[in-house]
Amino acid sequence: MKPTIVIVGRPNVGKSTLFNRLTKTRDALVADIPGLTRDRHYGHGKVGSKPYLVVDTGGFEPLAKDGIMHEMARQAEQAIAEADAVIFVVDARTGITALDKEIANKLRRAQRPVFVAVNKAEGMNQGIVIADFHELGLGEPYAISATHGEGVRPLIELALEPYPEPQENEAESDVLKVAIVGRPNVGKSTMINAILGEERVIAFDQPGTTRDAIFIDFERAGKHYTLIDTAGLRRKGKVFETVEKFSVIKTLQSIEDAHVVILVLDAQQDISDQDAHIAGFVVESGRALVVAINKWDGLDSYVREQIKNDLEAKLKFLDFANFHYVSALKGQGLDPVFRSVDAAYKAATADLSTPQLTRTLIDAVAKQAPPRGGIFRPKLRYAHQGGRNPPVIVIHGNALDKVPDSYTRYLEHTFREVFKLQGTPLRIQFNVSTNPFADRKPAEKSRRRPRAEEKPKPTAKTAVKLVAGVVAKPKPRPRPKAKYGPARG
Repeated sequence: MKPTIVIVGRPNVGKSTLFNRLTKTRDALVADIPGLTRDRHYGHGKVGSKPYLVVDTGGFEPLAKDGIMHEMARQAEQAIAEADAVIFVVDARTGITALDKEIANKLRRAQRPVFVAVNKAEGMNQGIVIADFHELGLGEPYAISATHGEGVRPLIELALEPYPEPQENEAESDVLKVAIVGRPNVGKSTMINAILGEERVIAFDQPGTTRDAIFIDFERAGKHYTLIDTAGLRRKGKVFETVEKFSVIKTLQSIEDAHVVILVLDAQQDISDQDAHIAGFVVESGRALVVAINKWDGLDSYVREQIKNDLEAKLKFLDFANFHYVSALKGQGLDPVFRSVDAAYKAATADLSTPQLTRTLIDAVAKQAPPRGGIFRPKLRYAHQGGRNPPVIVIHGNALDKVPDSYTRYLEHTFREVFKLQGTPLRIQFNVSTNPFADRKPAEKSRRRPRAEEKPKPTAKTAVKLVAGVVAKPKPRPRPKAKYGPARG
């Protein structure tokens, strides 16, 4: 087991910057805004040959009684309970505060090894910087700079000193990354908590509660998954805050990094154009897709039928995906969602046989030939697989640039039906055969009469014919007649 190191501290002391330094990534959002991080954020790090798990937490305010700050404090307390060691980050430039003392009291009662990291100490006298923080009573403080990396490695080596080096490098199993996306306040975080069976992320009745992309590793039915909780995507015209712009970027990156995407829709709201835009981006990214319509409980049969008709009309281009009607709050209908996730990933990474692809192509052409493009009819000769996740089928032939989009969709449906590629988009790529001499121009014949030295010499065969009289000399031209008759003498 990897040791778990949890980073705690009051808001805006540099916890996320230290997290990015330890994981050597930019997974955590960093900005000069207090309270930017809200949920627990897990990452992997390694010092020498010692791997470890590092957890970033939101600003810790133990005295908060309600609201979002109370939920953030609960998340931090749960992370401390799971920790093998705690790094308590304080601000060297602000000095010790009353909130720092309150957090120190909480950490002493938690009975975990605590290391006080005095951040933002670059360019300062370390002895003077750490002097005031002895008052916290948590042992020797350590001056660091998370931004520049000063003093970070010795601190982590000290925190990992009690833990032995791993004896064997165990092969890591394949982990399926599942991103959960949708508009704000449709129940994404509630769904993740229902899947995990605990309040792992903050679920609050306020749009924009989740700001960062939260990665959560868990095991289900013997399979390893990584759930990615993302920030809600609003229309571009309604995104004003800088933090929300960063959150949108992280969400789009999470979609591209995931293997399968679960698109969460709100059954108690109309299917909007923004839902279609999010689904379109998922399809353009080539990710396997499962659609979950949340808050399905409590709706009568008439409303449910209207919602299904609305889905069919506005999301018709998602006919390849499986639709599930769930209630994340009550935990209903989540098992079929994960069965569809597994099936979609299997379809997206399937190996397609070249002979079977070619036979399917020939049968499709025999059933419905492509229309003529001008004076030529496209000829589709054979097909093979050109990529996975999404599956790419490369078709070779002649005049394939004349194949219309409608016929391409016909081929997509045919291949999806034959190979059972449900849950993943499919790409058809045409490889047109070209004439290698098409760019060459024919040589122009010269109208100039050849000179005497340029005339071809007669061959031996021609010379024999001339001697034998086979080839006669040309007859002389007849003299023209006199114009006015013969002359008189």
